[in-house]
Order: sequence, then structure tokens, then C-alpha cells
Amino acid sequence: MYLQKISLANFKSYDYESFEFSKRVNCVVGENGSGKTNLLDAIYFLALTKSSISNQDALAINHEAEYMMIEGFFSMFEVQDSKFGNNEIGTGKETQHQVSNNEQLITISLQRGQKKAVLRDKKAYERISEHIGKFPVVMLSPNDTDVIRDGSEERRKFFDGVMAQLDSEYLENLLQYNRLLLQRNSLLKQFSERNYVDDLLLDIYSDPLVEVAIKLHQAREQFVTEFLPLFKKHYATLSDAREDVEMIYESEVGAENFTQIFRRNRQRDLAAQRTTMGVHKDDFAFEINGFTLRKFGSQGQQKSFVIALKLAQFEMLSQQKGFPPILLLDDIFDKLDDRRIQQLITMMVDGTFSQVFITDARPERTRQLLNNLGVEVKYFEIKK
Repeated sequence: MYLQKISLANFKSYDYESFEFSKRVNCVVGENGSGKTNLLDAIYFLALTKSSISNQDALAINHEAEYMMIEGFFSMFEVQDSKFGNNEIGTGKETQHQVSNNEQLITISLQRGQKKAVLRDKKAYERISEHIGKFPVVMLSPNDTDVIRDGSEERRKFFDGVMAQLDSEYLENLLQYNRLLLQRNSLLKQFSERNYVDDLLLDIYSDPLVEVAIKLHQAREQFVTEFLPLFKKHYATLSDAREDVEMIYESEVGAENFTQIFRRNRQRDLAAQRTTMGVHKDDFAFEINGFTLRKFGSQGQQKSFVIALKLAQFEMLSQQKGFPPILLLDDIFDKLDDRRIQQLITMMVDGTFSQVFITDARPERTRQLLNNLGVEVKYFEIKK
């Protein structure tokens, strides 16, 4: 799978612009603030129906416009005898046979004050969530270390995003859980304001919430079991196996009697006017050599940790989809040392990565790094 071309109308800093891409490496260069990251964000938006930067869709509309539209053509290959899904990525020994080429048009549009529309070959999805995972993408950006430094919500958001592209059932359960949680919290607030509690009405939301929470917890446990070895392998490669890293899934929902504990917690929920237990309180603890990564990990160790997370995500998507996702590398050359940059470049050459997008404010550096890559490289200069 690769993105052939993209057209933008009133998307962020772009008025009207179109780009045709290389199947392999695409370098987007230009001064800071010229719109390089916005182009990568448009690709991300096209794949996942949302921005990588903001949770508010309306911010994607050019401030002088009333609507925005992104349109992209994906080329979908049916692949046989691929290394992905059977062997480790990055061996350089893959063999892929193209069976057919199926071009698909994806259109995302948003009018101010209205809901966004997502169309596949000019037909709207019944649910936008059906689009997630069809065109997988992995993004590396300067703000990725927020997943380490910030609170548990940032880590849940990251892993939910990874799992949503892998498992449509997980995504549907997550959306249902969030709806039920919102409704239950609203009810708890009403009870507090009215000084009245209807236990039967509360059960209507509590029982299905617990049921879905248990499903999500089981899925997260299974995911960590499969994800952790891939993550550790990539971290060992990046760090020359100098440190031991660990990722521990922490959740109250794993208790055998969680349903009973949740029911006994009702008075606490009423006092707090919100649901105080559930998978929305889960966390993923990151450790290095037995210590908390956030407190004791150096900047280099934290960067390696995040890159290993993203490479593990890339490998897992490749295995399950049967083809590699699109890789977006936003302004990473300024943030990584030469050894880590060389590791990523090696993976571009050996066939691990398929289509890659790179942004850089220093074109001469990019050309120096990629001129002798041995694969097709296309440059795009963005001007303000």
C-alpha cells in the first residue's frame, strides 16, 4: 500500500495544493513554519480521520475558510509470499509478488459547524470508525516523548491508537465504553445536584460499562503480551542492548471480583460525581533497569524508548495487515543522534519500510543523508 497523491483545499496553511508522491521516500523540505508538518498531518488525517496534533477537527480548517477537504488516492497491492506476518521485519530477505493493484479514493471534508464526512470511492461509511486501520500509518514526531513525561491519559491514548488500527472490534468496544462512561458520569452529576439516587437507573449504565471494561482489559493484556517482545527487540537494537527495559500494564479491572468492587464503589462515585474505577484509569508503566523511565531515564534513553515503541507498532501492523504501513518522520533529524538516524536509514534501504515521508528544515542535510540511499527519493520544497 502507498499513497499516490493528495489534494488539499483550505487545510490548515494550505489554500489549494496537490502533491504526487514516490512509492518509497518523500522528503518535504522548507523553512520552519512553511507548512511541512501540516502536509504530514494531512496524510495522517486521511488515514485516521483526525489530526495528529489537535483533538478539535475545526482547527484543521484554514482560518479564512468555511470548509476544508483532503482527497487522496491509495494504491492497494494484494501480496503473496510476503515476509510480513511470518518473519521478522528488517531482514532484507523479503519476497513480494504483486497480484493486483486496486486504487482507492479517500475523501474527508468538514464544513464549519457540521460533522466531518469520510468517503471511500465517493461512498460514505456507515460509521467513520470503519475507516480506521484500512490505511495504516505510523508517525514519529518531536513531541512523542510526551507519552513518557505526561500522565496516564497520554499513554492510554497512544496504545488505544495502536490497537484501534489493529483491531476494529477493540475500537468499537472503546467507543462504546466512552459513550457509556459519559452517560454514567452525567447521571452521577444529576443525582448529586438533585440529592436523589435511582439505583436501578444507574445500573442500566453501570452493568454494560463493566462488561465492556472487562473486554477492553482482556484485549489490552493480550496486546501487551504480543507487543512487549517486539518493543524489547527494537530497544536492544537501538541501545546496543546496554539497558533492560520494561512496560507494565496496570489496571484495577484485572481483579477477579472487579464487578463486585465496582458496585461497592458506588458511594465514592456519587461523592466524586464521576466514575472513579474502570479502564479509563489504566496506565502503562515504563521502566529502565528497574527504575521509572520518566524520573531516571536520560533524554537519549527516552528517545530510544519512544522510537522502539513506534518501531514495534510498525512491525505489529506489518504482521497483521500483510503490508507495511506508511511511515511519517516529522523533523526527527534535529532530535536524534547520528547512530539512531543511521538505524532508520538502514531500515529504509533493507526493505523494512515501504513508503516514507520525512520533513526537514535543512534541505542540504537531508540530501547528504539520502543521496546514496539506493532507493527512489522525491523532494518537495514548501514555501510560505
